[in-house]
Amino acid sequence: MIRLVHLLVICAFVTAAIWVYKIKFDATVQAERVAVIRGEIKRERDQIASLRAEWSRLDNPARIQDLAKRHLKLKPLDTAQYETFEKLPVRPLEVVPPAAEDPIAGIIENIDSEPPTGSVSSTREPMGEAQ
Repeated sequence: MIRLVHLLVICAFVTAAIWVYKIKFDATVQAERVAVIRGEIKRERDQIASLRAEWSRLDNPARIQDLAKRHLKLKPLDTAQYETFEKLPVRPLEVVPPAAEDPIAGIIENIDSEPPTGSVSSTREPMGEAQ
């Protein structure tokens, strides 16, 4: 009987040792994964810092102004370039009144009418012609 108890205790110790070894091995694997992920996070943060520095260099207003002067043929704004409100085209008619309950139904009901555009109606003179 005592030999049986000793055998069971030895089996329990071996099982416990195997269990502890498995837990230790799993903890080591998880620690390695954490180290790898921390390294990836550090590389990503370094890359983000590098990209922010590059963005601030590219977004510098003096650099953009220099590029615009070199590559765009822009001229200073002349006061004669402005138009009066009377010469602007008429605002297109609204397909659906703003207070409509169902705007989509209003558009479907008025689908046969001429679609609203930003073009000038044929009754007015074109904007480019002199009076």
